[in-house]
Amino acid sequence: MDWPHDPDGEEGSEGGRKYGQAVIAKKVDEDEDFPLNKAEFVEEYGDHPIRLDYERVVSLADIFEHVEGEEFGDFIELHKAVGKAMRENDFWFYEGAEQFVTSNTA
Repeated sequence: MDWPHDPDGEEGSEGGRKYGQAVIAKKVDEDEDFPLNKAEFVEEYGDHPIRLDYERVVSLADIFEHVEGEEFGDFIELHKAVGKAMRENDFWFYEGAEQFVTSNTA
C-alpha cells in the first residue's frame, strides 16, 4: 500500500518507532477533538499507517473498522474502544493481550 507518509519517518514516528495505540493517540488533541466523531476521524486519518509490530503496518481505517461506537466523549472512552478492537481482531502485538479479549471490561 502507498502510505501518505513513511510510518517510521519523522512524520510517522517522530524519530523513533511508535506502535499501535501510541500512533493513534498522537493524532488526537484531548482538549479540542472531543466529542470525537469516528467517521470524521477515519475520513481524516484512515489512510495513515499504524505500525503494529516490527513487521506489520495497517491503516488506521483497518483498525477502526472494528471499533464499536460512533462518537467518543473523551480520550479514555476512545482509548478503551480502540484497545478492545485491537485485541479482539489480532491488531495487538503485546504479550498477554489474549487475557483481555475474554474479559468483560475494555
